[in-house]
Amino acid sequence: MRDWRLLAAIPALVLGVEVTAAEEFIKGVYLQSEELCSKAKKETLQTVIDEGNLMLSANGIEGVEYNCEFLNIARGQRSPAWAVTALCQEPGHLFPDVLSILELSPTQMELTSVRTVDDENGAVSNAGTYYLCDGVTMP
Repeated sequence: MRDWRLLAAIPALVLGVEVTAAEEFIKGVYLQSEELCSKAKKETLQTVIDEGNLMLSANGIEGVEYNCEFLNIARGQRSPAWAVTALCQEPGHLFPDVLSILELSPTQMELTSVRTVDDENGAVSNAGTYYLCDGVTMP
């Protein structure tokens, strides 16, 4: 009987680890430059997204007719970084991606994607530096 209680506790422990990793995860809205953050503050975040820019938040990456939902988040033990699995979609195409997200500073995140993107085919790349936009909230 004791073995069954131990087995029943394992999912709770695993979920607890994922919840802790998610709680320490991205807070706020991030865009790909400080200028875009200023524009989003002055105008609206939706305006910046509608111009073809990507937004990063704890939920994932959002763009015009493009999004990546973060499914699993694991915090690194030796660095301020996370490994994230994501399910991404654009019109007519659904694909997985695996990202590493490194906190460069309290206001900068560096994303690296395992997905290779050929600039000529117009595919969206998730990789790059994202900047925290103070005072900008989700639409």
